[in-house]
Amino acid sequence: MSRAALQQGRDAFARRAWEDAHTHLSAAALEATPGDLDLLARAAYLTGRDSGCERAWAAAHQAFLDGGHVAAAARTAFWLGLVLSLGGKGARASGWMGRAARLVDGLDPGCPERGYLQLADGLGHLHGGRPDVALARFGEAVDIAERVAEPDLHTLGHLGSGQARIALGETAQAVRSLDEAMVAVEAEEVSTVVAGIVYCAVVLACHQVLDLRRAQEWTDALRTWCAAQPDLVAYRGQCLVHVSELAQLRGDWPTAIVEADRACAFLADPPGQPAVGMAHYQRGELHRLRGELHEAEQAYRRASRHGHEPQPGLVLLRLAQGRVGDAVGAVRRLVGLDQAPGLRSKVLAAGAEVMLADGDVPAARAAADELADLASRHDVPVLRAVAGQVTGRVLLSEGEARQAVAALHRSLSAWEELQATYEVARVRVQLAAACRELGDADTAGMEEAAARAVFAEVGARPDLARLEGRDRGARAHGPAGLTGREVEVIRLVAAGRTNREIAHELVISDKTVARHLSNMFTRLGLPNRAAATAYAYEHDLVGGHQYTEPPIGHAGPEDG
Repeated sequence: MSRAALQQGRDAFARRAWEDAHTHLSAAALEATPGDLDLLARAAYLTGRDSGCERAWAAAHQAFLDGGHVAAAARTAFWLGLVLSLGGKGARASGWMGRAARLVDGLDPGCPERGYLQLADGLGHLHGGRPDVALARFGEAVDIAERVAEPDLHTLGHLGSGQARIALGETAQAVRSLDEAMVAVEAEEVSTVVAGIVYCAVVLACHQVLDLRRAQEWTDALRTWCAAQPDLVAYRGQCLVHVSELAQLRGDWPTAIVEADRACAFLADPPGQPAVGMAHYQRGELHRLRGELHEAEQAYRRASRHGHEPQPGLVLLRLAQGRVGDAVGAVRRLVGLDQAPGLRSKVLAAGAEVMLADGDVPAARAAADELADLASRHDVPVLRAVAGQVTGRVLLSEGEARQAVAALHRSLSAWEELQATYEVARVRVQLAAACRELGDADTAGMEEAAARAVFAEVGARPDLARLEGRDRGARAHGPAGLTGREVEVIRLVAAGRTNREIAHELVISDKTVARHLSNMFTRLGLPNRAAATAYAYEHDLVGGHQYTEPPIGHAGPEDG
């Protein structure tokens, strides 16, 4: 019976039926060979049974040792150390890697196990902040792999080289190394455990270097790969976070929400998985953009509890809640930190919006200028998009509508290149404001209509409500020949807004607000703001405009 179960387990493993493989190999574990125990460990890992994986690999290791198979025992120790490290269990991982190193000392200098130890050493240097040393170790692993024809080692070596080059700022070379690793994965030259590790690591690396087109391509491939193996659990959680981020970018928010929820569920058990904080942060972003502020607050807090920085999403949430002072304090802390370009771009975009809400246009200009510098040094579409978007918003606040249009068109082109539907709509709203400032009401109306359709489709309720409120104001026919914009301004004066607050809400400059007020005071014979407020109430111009301007920052990848 046990012999039949073993064969069934081997057959199931060969056809990637991981759950069946685990069931049959577990049933026959007492009579399993060391190789069968290795298969059991891999099946346990692939079905999310981390503790069972550790027990099976530990048993395989001992069985290899008892049989005098030192090289196989060393390799098993390496794999156990690697998966423990990926699971955030650094101390135990170090112990197994140390044991592997001790066993390898007595082996042939050119054996593949030495290559795996070079990988382990490279990872240690990479995590320890020595990417130059790590790159050399990964290169040595690749050299060994080429001599002994070891695909898993060769592929992991290229992956590590790509990660080290990212840390060194060598983005172009890094991408080439990552693409080479993915060639082996796509050709099914490597084991399933290695394929999953490489898929997730490459997608994360693409987010780190802001290559969202590559991230989208590899995430789609990862999703297809996971779907072809229904029993697969090991890579689902982080995979789903990336799927959610890219679905959000494309404007498919229903899918983004489903995948974020699934990621949180997958990563909750077993506890302690590193990506769980990332999953909760992604949920927070989606709730915030949908106007579900309480749910967003809870999600950001869960992300923080799991060790994931809740910023800049939490800053933008505070702004949406009207807590501008809290947002300003957090932004001032964040902009003083060293950050990778991807996170830095999000922090600066959020910071610019917060500073504009606080009336600090010079600080917003400083953020816009730094973003422009980032975009010039890292030629990727997402940075060009964010830099143009923020610069356009700041130029509008400075009263430079014509220059704002040029910056916003650059942003629009970059977001369209990334197929970022929602962000395109956000830029269109700003373009509409600039066009109105320039007297081009027809173009403004068309831009707003295009944005409105997107907001309605994706479920961006706050954006839609703000846009519809503006549209009512623009269509209004005020008494004494007031324009739609003047109706908006006098309505906000009656609501107690300052010129600065009106400028922020209508995406115009303080000078433009003052000009509208001066024109109205002259035309209507009003001596001051109190008289304008009384006039607004007497002529039923009050009401229907109670929103604040949305945050600028793009809600895309980290991630990751």
